Amino acid sequence: MDTERGGERGEGTGSPARARRGAGPARTFVVLGCAAVLLAGCASMPDSGDVTSVEQSPRSEGESQVRVYGVPPQDGAQPTNIVRSFLDATTSDEADFRTATQYLAKSAKRTWRPFQVTNVLQERPKPEPKTLPNREDSNGYTVTLSGSQVAAVDDSHAYTPEEKPYRQTIHLIKEGGQWRIDRLPDGLVLGLSDFQRIYRSVNKYYFASYNSESGEPKANRNALVADPVYLRQRIKPITASVEALLSGPTDWLNQVTTSAFPSGTRLAAHDLALDDSNALRVKLSKDAVNTDSTQCKQMAAQLFFTVQDMTRASKISEVELEDNSGNSLCSLSQEQAERDFAPSPGTGHSGKEYFIDGDQKVVAMSDTATEPTPVRGPFGTGKTPLRSVAISRGEDTAAGVSSDGRSLYVAGLEDGIERGDPLLTSTGSAKNPDTGLTAPSWDGLGDLWIADRDAHGSQLMRLREGKGAPEKVSVPGLDGRRIKAIKVAADGIRIAVLVEDKGRTTLQLGRVERDGTSTHPALSVQELRPIAPQLEDVVAASWAGRSRLVVVGRESGGVQQMQFMETDGSASNAQTLPGVNGVKAVAASEEEARPLIADATEGIVRLPLDANWKTVAKEGTAPVYPG
Repeated sequence: MDTERGGERGEGTGSPARARRGAGPARTFVVLGCAAVLLAGCASMPDSGDVTSVEQSPRSEGESQVRVYGVPPQDGAQPTNIVRSFLDATTSDEADFRTATQYLAKSAKRTWRPFQVTNVLQERPKPEPKTLPNREDSNGYTVTLSGSQVAAVDDSHAYTPEEKPYRQTIHLIKEGGQWRIDRLPDGLVLGLSDFQRIYRSVNKYYFASYNSESGEPKANRNALVADPVYLRQRIKPITASVEALLSGPTDWLNQVTTSAFPSGTRLAAHDLALDDSNALRVKLSKDAVNTDSTQCKQMAAQLFFTVQDMTRASKISEVELEDNSGNSLCSLSQEQAERDFAPSPGTGHSGKEYFIDGDQKVVAMSDTATEPTPVRGPFGTGKTPLRSVAISRGEDTAAGVSSDGRSLYVAGLEDGIERGDPLLTSTGSAKNPDTGLTAPSWDGLGDLWIADRDAHGSQLMRLREGKGAPEKVSVPGLDGRRIKAIKVAADGIRIAVLVEDKGRTTLQLGRVERDGTSTHPALSVQELRPIAPQLEDVVAASWAGRSRLVVVGRESGGVQQMQFMETDGSASNAQTLPGVNGVKAVAASEEEARPLIADATEGIVRLPLDANWKTVAKEGTAPVYPG
């Protein structure tokens, strides 16, 4: 494989390896024939040609990495080496896989569809000759690919964990005296390290659709929901992220989100980049021309947050939408986008963390405080022993579950009010700590969610605005398993559920659907899917960003660990978390810069950015952020 450092600001060009990149002040790099330390198994190296220097200009995260280019097939290469070199070439930074297709016979060049699926294996696939000779095909040769699959990315760029053995065959024939591949599976097959180098997890953004409840005042019409996908990070990354956005939500979110872009909208110019002021100009097809100002601003907001997620190191100053003739349709500044379309509605900018101290008081503290203070209202007096607590996202109301797990109380965080009677009483036994009410959770619409567990099962419920009669929420994917804990996202569209089954607890993500009518809604949580499939036993989880959770659990036979996971089940590229002993609960803010807080062996501990865990209270339980 050939490798190179370089890349234009904004977009990768996919041009030949010896082309000069960029301008401006630079260190100089030399293009080498094969970087063995980067990619093992390069089939060949060019034996002639000039060594040319290239310049490197300042660029955003992900664009300064080594670029990899394929090597064409050598004359006389044997079938197994042809397959091995073909696999190497599919890991290159070429937009159209033009080098990889040189390994294909003419018939396969016409039919191979590399973007249909990307199969991700734990290690690079091992090509081996088929063990038994194929007597019916004396002029051909079959090579078997095998490995351990961990995930797949479909043609809409959606990632799905998928642990299973991988085994496929590739067939070769002689064409023009050289071995070439004439039959192979569609798509790509990559080792995990290659996949992580080539692809980046990017959030597309769509508006939450509350269906039967969309007419209610609490329904935020500008609530954006993150829809994570994996895109090739050095092949026109901005263009790729916009095209992925215009293609619509992934199948899992399609039922509960909507796009402001009219159906059929496409790019009218396909080489997008930020200009010198970090503004993005996007020309759209005629489908988007006849939109009003409100809809146009919503389209711009979707673009702003999607592209900002791809270009994380460069803060976008403005998005301007244009028709295909270059006439402005509307523009949206960074300030307007963050003010009017924040993707996490109702979260505000809290300066507080909360927990229950050793005196049964609900206490609060800022990120920098060393001593917590009791909250105002009945939960700050210590007169109601609590097992768990949840603070509304507006930080004006608290919901608490009694220490026996039987009663749910809701009270304002203000002086001079009484606790009141329980809004919900559990059917579970007070003597069994595994039954009773889970910790409650508030969404960004002001609704309160909780589950009641008895010896035989569990029932998920919602209390509108934290008051009134609980409404039952069906969870058809449970299949007899029990809910152990819940954490609803700010958008009210996604809910993380700890599911217990035969002594094993897994973390699942569900999609909240609102059917029925506005007066008689029918709520359900659909299509539960695993978030941390590698963890055998999950202890706790909390939302830690727009499409990210922090998860505490252990692998089979392993020790407890804490890590970030994306909502599609892939490992997050966020920082590695230092260990802490005996974690029973964890809380994170959806503002990603806020510290983690946990209930551990040492007490209530806190993890600021770029620091280590520090004990803030030797006694305490149930740490939470608003939500």
